[in-house]
Amino acid sequence: MKILIAGGGIGGLTAALALTQFGHDVTILEQAEALGEVGAGLQISPNGMKVFEALGMSDRIADTAFQPEGIEMRLGRSGRIVFDIPLGLAAADRWGAPYLHVHRADLVTALSAELAERAPGAVRLGAKLARYEQDETGVTAVLEDETRVSGDVLVGADGIHSVVRAQMMGPDSPRFTGNVAWRAVVPIDLLGKHLPPPTACAWVGKGRHAVTYRLRHGLLANFVGVVEHDGWQVESWSGEGERADALADFSGWHPVIVNLIRNAGTLNRWALFDRAPLARWTDGRVALLGDACHPMLPFLAQGAVMAVEDAWVLAARLSEGQSVPASLAAYEADRRDRTSAVQAGARANAKLFHRHNPLTQLATYGPMWLAGRTAPGFVHSRNDWIYGHDVTATQSGKPLP
Repeated sequence: MKILIAGGGIGGLTAALALTQFGHDVTILEQAEALGEVGAGLQISPNGMKVFEALGMSDRIADTAFQPEGIEMRLGRSGRIVFDIPLGLAAADRWGAPYLHVHRADLVTALSAELAERAPGAVRLGAKLARYEQDETGVTAVLEDETRVSGDVLVGADGIHSVVRAQMMGPDSPRFTGNVAWRAVVPIDLLGKHLPPPTACAWVGKGRHAVTYRLRHGLLANFVGVVEHDGWQVESWSGEGERADALADFSGWHPVIVNLIRNAGTLNRWALFDRAPLARWTDGRVALLGDACHPMLPFLAQGAVMAVEDAWVLAARLSEGQSVPASLAAYEADRRDRTSAVQAGARANAKLFHRHNPLTQLATYGPMWLAGRTAPGFVHSRNDWIYGHDVTATQSGKPLP
Protein backbone atom coordinates (compact mmCIF):
# COMPACT_ATOMS: atom_id res chain seq x y z
CA MET A 1 0.00 0.00 0.00
CA LYS A 2 0.95 3.65 -0.25
CA ILE A 3 1.10 5.13 3.24
CA LEU A 4 1.15 8.89 3.87
CA ILE A 5 2.67 10.01 7.18
CA ALA A 6 2.06 13.52 8.48
CA GLY A 7 5.10 14.43 10.56
CA GLY A 8 8.79 13.65 10.27
CA GLY A 9 9.68 13.36 13.96
CA ILE A 10 10.76 10.23 15.79
CA GLY A 11 7.34 8.54 15.55
CA GLY A 12 6.84 9.37 11.88
CA LEU A 13 10.34 8.29 10.84
CA THR A 14 10.13 5.04 12.81
CA ALA A 15 6.73 4.31 11.28
CA ALA A 16 8.16 4.94 7.81
CA LEU A 17 11.03 2.52 8.43
CA ALA A 18 8.71 -0.15 9.85
CA LEU A 19 6.23 0.21 6.99
CA THR A 20 9.07 0.05 4.46
CA GLN A 21 10.39 -3.10 6.11
CA PHE A 22 6.92 -4.65 5.81
CA GLY A 23 6.93 -3.85 2.10
CA HIS A 24 4.85 -0.67 1.84
CA ASP A 25 5.52 2.55 -0.07
CA VAL A 26 5.80 5.54 2.28
CA THR A 27 5.73 9.32 1.92
CA ILE A 28 6.41 11.57 4.91
CA LEU A 29 4.81 15.02 4.73
CA GLU A 30 6.91 17.26 6.97
CA GLN A 31 6.05 20.94 7.33
CA ALA A 32 9.61 22.03 8.22
CA GLU A 33 12.16 22.83 5.55
CA ALA A 34 14.66 20.44 7.16
CA LEU A 35 14.38 17.43 9.44
CA GLY A 36 15.55 18.08 12.95
CA GLU A 37 14.64 18.08 16.61
CA VAL A 38 14.98 20.67 19.31
CA GLY A 39 18.15 19.75 21.16
CA ALA A 40 17.42 17.60 24.19
CA GLY A 41 18.01 14.10 25.45
CA LEU A 42 15.89 10.97 25.33
CA GLN A 43 15.94 7.80 27.35
CA ILE A 44 15.41 4.80 25.07
CA SER A 45 14.44 1.93 27.34
CA PRO A 46 14.70 -1.74 26.27
CA ASN A 47 11.13 -1.91 24.97
CA GLY A 48 12.01 0.78 22.43
CA MET A 49 15.39 -0.69 21.58
CA LYS A 50 13.70 -3.99 20.68
CA VAL A 51 11.90 -2.18 17.87
CA PHE A 52 15.12 -0.58 16.67
CA GLU A 53 16.83 -3.98 16.78
CA ALA A 54 14.02 -5.46 14.65
CA LEU A 55 14.57 -2.60 12.21
CA GLY A 56 18.32 -3.24 12.09
CA MET A 57 18.95 0.16 13.65
CA SER A 58 20.41 -0.62 17.06
CA ASP A 59 24.08 -0.27 16.13
CA ARG A 60 23.48 2.99 14.31
CA ILE A 61 21.72 4.43 17.35
CA ALA A 62 24.31 3.13 19.79
CA ASP A 63 27.07 4.86 17.82
CA THR A 64 26.09 8.23 19.30
CA ALA A 65 24.41 7.10 22.53
CA PHE A 66 25.42 6.77 26.17
CA GLN A 67 24.74 3.64 28.20
CA PRO A 68 23.93 4.58 31.81
CA GLU A 69 25.39 2.57 34.64
CA GLY A 70 22.16 2.54 36.60
CA ILE A 71 18.89 4.15 37.61
CA GLU A 72 19.15 6.41 40.64
CA MET A 73 17.00 8.51 42.88
CA ARG A 74 18.63 11.21 45.02
CA LEU A 75 17.35 13.86 47.38
CA GLY A 76 17.51 17.15 45.54
CA ARG A 77 19.13 19.30 48.21
CA SER A 78 21.56 16.92 49.89
CA GLY A 79 22.24 14.58 46.97
CA ARG A 80 21.76 11.61 49.29
CA ILE A 81 21.08 8.44 47.32
CA VAL A 82 17.64 6.89 47.87
CA PHE A 83 18.42 3.95 45.57
CA ASP A 84 20.91 3.09 42.84
CA ILE A 85 20.00 0.08 40.71
CA PRO A 86 22.47 -1.23 38.09
CA LEU A 87 21.66 -1.03 34.38
CA GLY A 88 24.37 -1.61 31.76
CA LEU A 89 24.59 -5.31 31.04
CA ALA A 90 21.94 -5.94 33.69
CA ALA A 91 19.33 -4.21 31.52
CA ALA A 92 19.95 -6.49 28.55
CA ASP A 93 19.99 -9.55 30.81
CA ARG A 94 16.69 -8.71 32.45
CA TRP A 95 14.73 -7.02 29.66
CA GLY A 96 16.36 -8.34 26.49
CA ALA A 97 17.84 -5.11 25.11
CA PRO A 98 20.06 -2.24 26.27
CA TYR A 99 18.95 0.97 27.95
CA LEU A 100 20.43 3.99 26.15
CA HIS A 101 20.45 7.77 26.37
CA VAL A 102 20.47 9.55 23.04
CA HIS A 103 20.29 13.14 21.83
CA ARG A 104 17.03 13.76 19.95
CA ALA A 105 18.89 15.32 17.04
CA ASP A 106 21.16 12.26 16.81
CA LEU A 107 18.19 9.90 16.77
CA VAL A 108 16.40 11.89 14.06
CA THR A 109 19.62 11.96 12.02
CA ALA A 110 20.07 8.20 12.35
CA LEU A 111 16.45 7.44 11.44
CA SER A 112 16.35 9.82 8.49
CA ALA A 113 19.68 8.56 7.13
CA GLU A 114 18.45 4.98 7.34
CA LEU A 115 15.20 5.88 5.61
CA ALA A 116 17.07 7.72 2.84
CA GLU A 117 19.01 4.51 2.16
CA ARG A 118 15.96 2.24 2.20
CA ALA A 119 13.39 4.53 0.58
CA PRO A 120 15.10 7.41 -1.25
CA GLY A 121 12.87 10.43 -1.67
CA ALA A 122 10.35 9.28 0.94
CA VAL A 123 10.53 12.57 2.88
CA ARG A 124 8.75 15.58 1.41
CA LEU A 125 9.82 18.78 3.20
CA GLY A 126 7.89 22.04 3.36
CA ALA A 127 4.64 20.07 3.11
CA LYS A 128 2.25 21.43 5.72
CA LEU A 129 -0.97 19.48 6.07
CA ALA A 130 -4.20 21.49 6.07
CA ARG A 131 -6.79 18.69 6.08
CA TYR A 132 -7.56 15.23 4.78
CA GLU A 133 -10.30 13.80 2.58
CA GLN A 134 -11.18 10.14 2.14
CA ASP A 135 -13.58 7.70 0.54
CA GLU A 136 -13.83 3.92 0.32
CA THR A 137 -10.92 3.66 -2.10
CA GLY A 138 -8.30 5.98 -0.59
CA VAL A 139 -7.32 9.06 1.38
CA THR A 140 -5.95 12.40 0.22
CA ALA A 141 -3.76 14.77 2.22
CA VAL A 142 -4.49 18.37 1.23
CA LEU A 143 -1.57 20.69 1.94
CA GLU A 144 -1.81 24.36 2.82
CA ASP A 145 -0.90 25.31 -0.77
CA GLU A 146 -3.78 23.06 -1.94
CA THR A 147 -1.41 20.41 -3.29
CA ARG A 148 -3.09 17.01 -3.04
CA VAL A 149 -1.23 13.80 -2.17
CA SER A 150 -3.18 10.55 -2.31
CA GLY A 151 -2.62 7.14 -0.78
CA ASP A 152 -4.27 4.18 0.91
CA VAL A 153 -3.65 5.27 4.52
CA LEU A 154 -2.84 8.53 6.34
CA VAL A 155 -0.94 8.35 9.64
CA GLY A 156 -1.09 11.42 11.87
CA ALA A 157 2.32 11.47 13.55
CA ASP A 158 2.18 15.26 13.78
CA GLY A 159 2.64 15.69 17.50
CA ILE A 160 0.85 17.28 20.39
CA HIS A 161 -0.78 19.99 18.23
CA SER A 162 -1.84 17.47 15.58
CA VAL A 163 -3.77 18.78 12.59
CA VAL A 164 -4.98 15.25 11.90
CA ARG A 165 -6.33 14.82 15.44
CA ALA A 166 -8.03 18.22 15.36
CA GLN A 167 -9.95 17.25 12.21
CA MET A 168 -10.75 13.78 13.52
CA MET A 169 -11.78 14.75 17.05
CA GLY A 170 -12.18 18.52 17.14
CA PRO A 171 -10.06 20.87 19.27
CA ASP A 172 -8.81 19.41 22.53
CA SER A 173 -9.08 20.90 26.01
CA PRO A 174 -5.78 20.20 27.73
CA ARG A 175 -5.53 20.58 31.50
CA PHE A 176 -2.63 22.55 32.94
CA THR A 177 -0.92 20.29 35.47
CA GLY A 178 0.45 23.12 37.58
CA ASN A 179 3.98 22.10 36.55
CA VAL A 180 6.52 23.96 34.45
CA ALA A 181 9.54 22.20 32.95
CA TRP A 182 13.07 23.42 32.25
CA ARG A 183 15.57 21.66 30.03
CA ALA A 184 19.11 22.17 28.86
CA VAL A 185 22.03 20.27 27.34
CA VAL A 186 25.46 21.26 28.66
CA PRO A 187 28.95 20.12 27.56
CA ILE A 188 30.54 18.07 30.33
CA ASP A 189 33.83 19.95 30.05
CA LEU A 190 32.09 23.13 31.31
CA LEU A 191 30.97 21.54 34.56
CA GLY A 192 34.24 21.15 36.48
CA LYS A 193 34.01 18.89 39.51
CA HIS A 194 30.21 18.98 39.84
CA LEU A 195 29.35 16.37 37.24
CA PRO A 196 26.01 14.57 37.07
CA PRO A 197 26.39 10.87 37.79
CA PRO A 198 26.70 8.46 34.84
CA THR A 199 23.18 7.22 35.51
CA ALA A 200 19.55 8.05 34.80
CA CYS A 201 19.14 10.07 37.98
CA ALA A 202 15.97 11.62 39.42
CA TRP A 203 16.58 14.30 42.08
CA VAL A 204 13.45 14.72 44.21
CA GLY A 205 12.24 17.46 46.51
CA LYS A 206 9.41 19.59 47.79
CA GLY A 207 7.19 20.58 44.88
CA ARG A 208 9.90 19.99 42.27
CA HIS A 209 12.32 17.46 40.84
CA ALA A 210 15.15 17.24 38.33
CA VAL A 211 16.44 14.52 36.03
CA THR A 212 20.05 14.31 34.86
CA TYR A 213 21.81 11.96 32.49
CA ARG A 214 24.59 11.96 29.93
CA LEU A 215 24.57 11.93 26.13
CA ARG A 216 26.98 11.35 23.22
CA HIS A 217 29.29 8.89 24.95
CA GLY A 218 29.27 11.09 28.05
CA LEU A 219 30.35 14.35 26.40
CA LEU A 220 27.06 16.14 27.14
CA ALA A 221 24.89 16.40 30.25
CA ASN A 222 21.11 16.55 29.89
CA PHE A 223 19.05 18.41 32.50
CA VAL A 224 15.29 18.49 32.97
CA GLY A 225 13.77 20.32 35.92
CA VAL A 226 10.06 20.32 36.79
CA VAL A 227 8.59 22.84 39.24
CA GLU A 228 5.07 23.33 40.55
CA HIS A 229 4.10 26.76 39.27
CA ASP A 230 0.83 28.59 38.57
CA GLY A 231 2.08 31.60 36.65
CA TRP A 232 3.40 30.16 33.39
CA GLN A 233 1.18 28.33 30.92
CA VAL A 234 3.02 28.45 27.59
CA GLU A 235 3.07 25.00 25.94
CA SER A 236 6.05 25.30 23.61
CA TRP A 237 9.15 23.13 23.51
CA SER A 238 11.13 25.90 21.85
CA GLY A 239 10.29 28.68 24.33
CA GLU A 240 13.19 30.03 26.36
CA GLY A 241 13.31 31.05 30.00
CA GLU A 242 15.56 33.24 32.11
CA ARG A 243 18.51 31.72 33.96
CA ALA A 244 17.64 33.73 37.07
CA ASP A 245 14.19 32.12 37.17
CA ALA A 246 15.64 28.62 36.86
CA LEU A 247 18.19 29.33 39.60
CA ALA A 248 15.41 30.64 41.82
CA ASP A 249 13.33 27.51 41.18
CA PHE A 250 16.24 25.32 42.33
CA SER A 251 17.72 27.61 44.97
CA GLY A 252 19.49 25.64 47.69
CA TRP A 253 19.66 22.47 45.62
CA HIS A 254 22.69 20.28 45.20
CA PRO A 255 25.68 21.88 43.40
CA VAL A 256 25.30 19.42 40.49
CA ILE A 257 21.88 20.89 39.65
CA VAL A 258 22.83 24.53 40.23
CA ASN A 259 26.03 24.08 38.21
CA LEU A 260 24.10 22.69 35.25
CA ILE A 261 21.75 25.67 35.26
CA ARG A 262 24.61 28.18 35.57
CA ASN A 263 26.49 26.67 32.62
CA ALA A 264 23.59 26.06 30.24
CA GLY A 265 23.83 28.04 27.02
CA THR A 266 20.05 27.98 26.57
CA LEU A 267 17.37 27.10 29.10
CA ASN A 268 14.10 26.11 27.50
CA ARG A 269 10.93 26.43 29.52
CA TRP A 270 7.43 25.10 28.87
CA ALA A 271 4.23 24.40 30.75
CA LEU A 272 3.09 20.80 31.15
CA PHE A 273 -0.47 20.06 30.07
CA ASP A 274 -2.29 16.76 30.45
CA ARG A 275 -4.86 15.35 28.06
CA ALA A 276 -7.48 12.70 28.71
CA PRO A 277 -7.28 9.54 26.57
CA LEU A 278 -9.05 9.99 23.24
CA ALA A 279 -12.33 8.25 22.53
CA ARG A 280 -10.78 6.91 19.31
CA TRP A 281 -7.56 7.09 17.31
CA THR A 282 -8.84 6.15 13.88
CA ASP A 283 -11.21 7.45 11.23
CA GLY A 284 -11.64 5.05 8.32
CA ARG A 285 -8.27 5.13 6.54
CA VAL A 286 -6.70 7.60 8.99
CA ALA A 287 -4.90 6.77 12.25
CA LEU A 288 -3.05 8.72 14.92
CA LEU A 289 0.33 7.78 16.38
CA GLY A 290 2.50 8.91 19.29
CA ASP A 291 1.89 12.31 20.87
CA ALA A 292 -0.95 12.97 18.45
CA CYS A 293 -3.09 10.41 20.29
CA HIS A 294 -1.46 9.79 23.69
CA PRO A 295 0.82 12.67 24.76
CA MET A 296 2.82 11.74 27.84
CA LEU A 297 3.94 13.74 30.82
CA PRO A 298 7.73 13.27 31.03
CA PHE A 299 7.81 11.44 34.37
CA LEU A 300 8.35 7.91 33.03
CA ALA A 301 10.59 8.85 30.06
CA GLN A 302 8.31 6.89 27.72
CA GLY A 303 6.85 9.45 25.31
CA ALA A 304 9.16 8.76 22.38
CA VAL A 305 9.32 5.04 23.15
CA MET A 306 5.54 4.68 23.07
CA ALA A 307 5.56 6.27 19.59
CA VAL A 308 8.25 3.79 18.52
CA GLU A 309 6.13 0.88 19.76
CA ASP A 310 3.09 2.34 17.97
CA ALA A 311 5.07 2.48 14.73
CA TRP A 312 5.88 -1.23 14.71
CA VAL A 313 2.39 -2.36 15.68
CA LEU A 314 0.79 -0.12 13.05
CA ALA A 315 3.07 -1.51 10.33
CA ALA A 316 2.43 -5.08 11.42
CA ARG A 317 -1.34 -4.71 11.55
CA LEU A 318 -1.44 -3.07 8.12
CA SER A 319 0.44 -6.08 6.75
CA GLU A 320 -1.93 -8.84 7.83
CA GLY A 321 -4.25 -8.71 4.83
CA GLN A 322 -7.33 -7.21 6.51
CA SER A 323 -9.14 -4.17 5.18
CA VAL A 324 -7.54 -0.85 6.06
CA PRO A 325 -10.23 0.20 8.56
CA ALA A 326 -10.07 -3.22 10.26
CA SER A 327 -6.27 -3.09 10.41
CA LEU A 328 -6.29 0.37 11.95
CA ALA A 329 -8.97 -0.64 14.45
CA ALA A 330 -6.81 -3.61 15.49
CA TYR A 331 -3.81 -1.31 15.91
CA GLU A 332 -5.81 0.99 18.17
CA ALA A 333 -7.12 -1.95 20.21
CA ASP A 334 -3.58 -3.30 20.64
CA ARG A 335 -2.18 0.00 21.86
CA ARG A 336 -4.92 1.76 23.81
CA ASP A 337 -4.68 -0.01 27.18
CA ARG A 338 -0.88 0.00 27.27
CA THR A 339 -0.45 3.66 26.41
CA SER A 340 -3.21 4.66 28.83
CA ALA A 341 -1.44 2.74 31.60
CA VAL A 342 1.85 4.45 30.83
CA GLN A 343 0.13 7.84 30.84
CA ALA A 344 -1.32 7.03 34.25
CA GLY A 345 2.07 5.89 35.54
CA ALA A 346 3.65 9.17 34.45
CA ARG A 347 0.96 11.13 36.28
CA ALA A 348 1.56 9.10 39.44
CA ASN A 349 5.30 9.74 39.31
CA ALA A 350 4.72 13.50 39.38
CA LYS A 351 3.29 13.10 42.89
CA LEU A 352 5.97 10.60 43.90
CA PHE A 353 8.78 13.00 43.01
CA HIS A 354 7.22 16.08 44.69
CA ARG A 355 6.45 15.04 48.28
CA HIS A 356 5.83 18.24 50.22
CA ASN A 357 6.55 17.49 53.87
CA PRO A 358 9.17 15.48 55.75
CA LEU A 359 6.71 12.85 56.97
CA THR A 360 5.43 11.97 53.51
CA GLN A 361 8.99 12.07 52.17
CA LEU A 362 10.12 9.63 54.85
CA ALA A 363 7.11 7.37 54.28
CA THR A 364 7.77 7.32 50.53
CA TYR A 365 11.53 7.35 50.17
CA GLY A 366 12.40 5.33 53.29
CA PRO A 367 10.96 2.05 51.97
CA MET A 368 12.50 2.78 48.57
CA TRP A 369 15.92 3.25 50.22
CA LEU A 370 15.49 -0.05 52.07
CA ALA A 371 14.36 -1.91 48.96
CA GLY A 372 17.27 -0.54 46.95
CA ARG A 373 19.71 -2.04 49.44
CA THR A 374 18.00 -5.28 50.35
CA ALA A 375 15.98 -6.18 47.25
CA PRO A 376 17.23 -4.39 44.12
CA GLY A 377 15.45 -6.96 42.00
CA PHE A 378 12.16 -5.72 43.45
CA VAL A 379 12.91 -2.18 42.27
CA HIS A 380 13.69 -3.52 38.80
CA SER A 381 10.52 -5.60 38.82
CA ARG A 382 8.39 -2.46 39.10
CA ASN A 383 9.54 -1.60 35.58
CA ASP A 384 9.18 -5.07 34.06
CA TRP A 385 5.75 -4.31 32.57
CA ILE A 386 7.22 -1.38 30.66
CA TYR A 387 10.78 -2.39 29.79
CA GLY A 388 10.13 -6.09 29.28
CA HIS A 389 7.38 -5.56 26.71
CA ASP A 390 8.26 -6.60 23.16
CA VAL A 391 5.86 -5.51 20.42
CA THR A 392 8.04 -7.19 17.79
CA ALA A 393 7.55 -10.66 19.22
CA THR A 394 3.81 -10.97 19.69
CA GLN A 395 0.68 -8.89 19.55
CA SER A 396 -2.50 -10.12 21.19
CA GLY A 397 -0.92 -13.56 21.41
CA LYS A 398 -0.45 -13.82 17.66
CA PRO A 399 3.07 -14.00 16.20
CA LEU A 400 3.82 -11.07 13.93
CA PRO A 401 5.50 -11.41 10.53
